[in-house]
Amino acid sequence: QELIMTSTFNATDRVPDGKFPSAAFCVFSNRLLAVMVAMAMVKVRHGAVFANNTAPLLAFCPPALSNTLSSWSQYAALKYVSFPEQTVFKSSKIIAVMMMGKALQGKSYPWVKYAEAFLITVGVIMFSLASKQVAEDRDNHKELIGLILLVMYVAFDSFTAQYQDKVYTQYGKDHVDPYQMMLGVNVSAICMTTLGLLVSGDIPVVWEFLLANPNAAWYNLLTAITSATGQIFIFYTIQQFGPIVFTTIMTTRQMLSICLSTILFRHPMSPKAIVGATLVFLV
Repeated sequence: QELIMTSTFNATDRVPDGKFPSAAFCVFSNRLLAVMVAMAMVKVRHGAVFANNTAPLLAFCPPALSNTLSSWSQYAALKYVSFPEQTVFKSSKIIAVMMMGKALQGKSYPWVKYAEAFLITVGVIMFSLASKQVAEDRDNHKELIGLILLVMYVAFDSFTAQYQDKVYTQYGKDHVDPYQMMLGVNVSAICMTTLGLLVSGDIPVVWEFLLANPNAAWYNLLTAITSATGQIFIFYTIQQFGPIVFTTIMTTRQMLSICLSTILFRHPMSPKAIVGATLVFLV
């Protein structure tokens, strides 16, 4: 994701800065491959793609919409904030997940969870402030846009996980498996992203850009493959263990992401930023 959204490719008539022009297309390509993988898996396991689904397609529309918006926000934010900042901010998602669980399903959590959420928030604030000090020349307007996009991502993604858990509870985990969830969510999402691309007029812009930059197309394909593979494990984890356990696992995974990003893209990190990130991941 960082490679696609932050690299400077060959400029085109419609994209003179050489930056990948559409976060929506990145979401679309991910969802397209995910639909194909899910259809194949559902066909193998159930003998039909849609005939044996207990939950109606309409049940998957709310998490599909929130998932689409969270993915778009995630890609778009990389134009304004660094990947390490985004990753550490995403680690605070457990707070929003708990709030969504309370709002959507009336769930309650032990005080230890709230204490962990507080410490994670402190770590995120430390990291964000320290990162801002390192990049003193950063545009404050862009910083604000990036922050808004990150807040959108956390809110929408937290809703997605909790609503998927609600679907599993409502229709029964024995009647909705991870592959059916993956299919339902991505079929709805592909309709939404296609409509968005048509309305925004991004399709001819992206087509021209990909023709001039075949490597950008390969980056999108690689991201789509890893995204589709990851979704299989995501939906299984939410089905079997719930959204809180899933969010905790994702926080651990983000430690590896931030280390790789810092090494590959040489992001500067002050000692305070390292302390903040360490606090988040230790919790």
